[in-house]
Amino acid sequence: MNIVILYNQYFDLFLFFIVSFILACIIFGASYFIALQKTDSEKVSAYECGFNPFEDARSTFDIRFYLVSILFIIFDLEVVFLFPWALTLQQTTIIGFTSMFIFLIILTIGFIYEWLKGALEWE
Repeated sequence: MNIVILYNQYFDLFLFFIVSFILACIIFGASYFIALQKTDSEKVSAYECGFNPFEDARSTFDIRFYLVSILFIIFDLEVVFLFPWALTLQQTTIIGFTSMFIFLIILTIGFIYEWLKGALEWE
């Protein structure tokens, strides 16, 4: 009887995997056969836009771009956590309110630390 119950629980998941695999194969096959396969020298060249390269492609890239993007992602995700909390603030208990308040304090300390370290400054 336990085998029947397990079979019923995982059968939907198995069916989902089978259907998604078949659908992926159909889409991949259709795109291979329907798409135009003509190539020309411009299309397969290194610079499709037609512009000559301005400088070497191996030039150094400023690390501050990466730092700002990582910091943006971190603080942007924190705002995503604030949105559902703000929508359910009327139903939130004191435990939920204090945990979110602690979360905001930690977020503010992190932002102040980032600011004091000069991560937001462009020289």
